[in-house]
Amino acid sequence: MAGHSKWANIKRQKAVVDAKKGKTFTQWSRAIIVAARSGVPDPTGNFQLRTAIEKAKAAGLPNENIERAIAKGAGTLSGGASSLEAIRYEGYGPGGVAILVEALTDNRNRTAADLRVAFSKNGGNLGETGCVSWMFAQKGVCTVEGVDDEEQLLEASLEGGAESYEMTEEQTAEVFTEVVDLENLSQTLKEKGFKVTDAELRWIPSNSVEVSDPDQARSLLKLIDTLEGLDDVQNVTANFDMSEQLMAVMA
Repeated sequence: MAGHSKWANIKRQKAVVDAKKGKTFTQWSRAIIVAARSGVPDPTGNFQLRTAIEKAKAAGLPNENIERAIAKGAGTLSGGASSLEAIRYEGYGPGGVAILVEALTDNRNRTAADLRVAFSKNGGNLGETGCVSWMFAQKGVCTVEGVDDEEQLLEASLEGGAESYEMTEEQTAEVFTEVVDLENLSQTLKEKGFKVTDAELRWIPSNSVEVSDPDQARSLLKLIDTLEGLDDVQNVTANFDMSEQLMAVMA
């Protein structure tokens, strides 16, 4: 399991450093639209939609925005939901760090151009499809807080179809499973009395690149900030590892 949560830990450290608020309302609305379009437009019967709504509410997206996004995804409200498509872009950052960018866009030419500029201006380059994705595997991940008994967590996780788990902080664990088993795992953990604070799909790198040079670290974090700031971008994943001390220097 070593390394499975490295990027998640980097993201948490990075959030402390730059105090980012997270996704914009536009990004959350698009995630809800696509989730509603890909299944029934009812969160009780659509796990992806239910999860997107929970995260959007936690980010402060107003209920009226959420309802409008669901309606667009269901096709009962105009707004171009049918033109949105999910695309994964791949590239390299400073030091050869592999970067995956997941986007939702209604204009792939615009998105590709924006990404190419972001990469080139920050010491990286946008690559061809498949250039780095082979270094990552997509998994379902449940974050569980308030873990008092690891044996109970292990039993519940195995019952829910988990492959493994990792304690990331005191009383906090991340439980990993195949993508198709994420909903079952989340439900099983909740039924067993565990507090599941997040259930998401995550790209897990098979290897990591150690970043220790301050200038390289600064360029890399600026690149990721720039990518995350683009409206079409939903998620950015990279395979670098960086010490908390260096993160602090970047503040």
